[in-house]
Amino acid sequence: MSHRVCTRPPRGPIVPPPLHTDPDQVRAYLEDAAHFPGGRADAVAFPTTEAEASAVVRSAARVLPIGAQSSVTGGATPLGGVVLSTSKMNAVLEVGRDEVRVQAGLPLVTLKTHLAARGLYYPPAPTYDGAFVGGTVSTNASGAATFKYGSTRAWVKGLTVVLASGAVLEIERGQARAHPDGYFEIEEDGRLVRVMVPTYTMPRVAKRSAGYHAEPGMDLVDLFIGAEGTLGVVVEARLGVVSPAPALCVVLAFFRSEAEALDLAGRLRRESRETWRTRDPRGLDVSAIEMLDAGSLALLHEDGADVKSGIELPAGTETALIVQVELPAGTSGEAAYDAIAAALDPGGDGHPLGHLCRILEAAGALEDAQVAVPGDVARAAQLYEFREAAPEAVKRRVALAKERVDRRIQKTAADMIVPFDRFAEMMEVYRQGFRRRGLRHAIWGHVSDGNVHPNVVPRSVDDVKAGQEAILEFGREVIARGGCPLSEHGVGRSPTKQALLWQLYGERGIAQMRAVKAALDPAFRLAPGVLFPPPNS
Repeated sequence: MSHRVCTRPPRGPIVPPPLHTDPDQVRAYLEDAAHFPGGRADAVAFPTTEAEASAVVRSAARVLPIGAQSSVTGGATPLGGVVLSTSKMNAVLEVGRDEVRVQAGLPLVTLKTHLAARGLYYPPAPTYDGAFVGGTVSTNASGAATFKYGSTRAWVKGLTVVLASGAVLEIERGQARAHPDGYFEIEEDGRLVRVMVPTYTMPRVAKRSAGYHAEPGMDLVDLFIGAEGTLGVVVEARLGVVSPAPALCVVLAFFRSEAEALDLAGRLRRESRETWRTRDPRGLDVSAIEMLDAGSLALLHEDGADVKSGIELPAGTETALIVQVELPAGTSGEAAYDAIAAALDPGGDGHPLGHLCRILEAAGALEDAQVAVPGDVARAAQLYEFREAAPEAVKRRVALAKERVDRRIQKTAADMIVPFDRFAEMMEVYRQGFRRRGLRHAIWGHVSDGNVHPNVVPRSVDDVKAGQEAILEFGREVIARGGCPLSEHGVGRSPTKQALLWQLYGERGIAQMRAVKAALDPAFRLAPGVLFPPPNS
């Protein structure tokens, strides 16, 4: 295995696609899900091939690659130059038993549908399935099932990337690893580029989207995963898949206290890990546990999301958990219902669902629990939509406040992870930090990973400023507990998240990232201002 790789010319004629400059068309690409202010662009391009993408990169002074613009960090908001949309690079190119090759602009929902028809499953997909594959690679996105399967990084087998020079780098995992002295060499357009691997230590947690990946002997593929489009434009990805796809049962349970919910989550984590260790087919196999706190549930009730989803919130509910249980492939809904019906009978805990029901019964959460058995796609979608209604509720309120109160109002949220044994105390830190500042807030996320999203519901610019202050406080507390203040959404253009990146690695670490950027993109043409400000800004 070498530390040196060669680029190649793009396949096909290097002819740029049309540049769309009509103000109405450009306007549609000036804001991402973060409602980051100041979006502007000279034009938007829609390449369909790697050669067209290369032509756009070669011809523009500044290029921002974007996918679905679902970024909540401002990373998909342009600040001048050309927007390179991958939306027309959306083909499934090849499907095998254990991997799939796709273009970067393929929406996750399309990938899921395509794989499901073949009995396959892509586990690390985030909860928002409108995201594009390239965007999830560029942020090392994670989803609910990271607890069992890990983040996107663990499932990327190869990438095709257009570099800032327009040359194409096609790499497979295992093809190139960092030299023992800590560098890669890339032969590019007749010159040899040496890229030094940063020497900072990344937090040892289940998920990270915190700048450039760095570890001794790392794989070159990992340098581009999580780089947020600053080192190259991902145009194709080879992804691992699970075969056969497991049958999924989804359970929504309600709790009168957060402590009770976290006790249950801890037990489910322990029992599932034991099942993976022993490979007991009767063992409880939970791949994800999602949490909605009291503030989130209040927003959902205000918006009628509970009624819309056919859910009645029990009086006194403080916390809700959504538990995703994996069952053997082919398990029918009827078999699942039979196991649930017999759960409290003698021997009923011999089935994974029966065992889960007994755990819920002991926690006082069985009676009001909602369930979607395997095959009940509509009910499962409702339960997931109930969870997704929380971020949508906050986004809607941010947009309204921005429109009606002050254009400077923006989404103000954290994306943080700590080891699970520090999670309960960190939840109290989040709450106290918001309450001290008089901020309405909602916290939801992937409790099975110790990762949540503390969100401000801003009513004024002062709320935004106070929220940003709180998030920086949270970052220090998370780092002190061995966690990562940038878990799955990335850094983007957000000054607060860029400050969190500095908190994590310090000035020396940021300088090392800048050196990586300068080696591969010396003019800082790709996604300038994402991760860190460009030189002399």
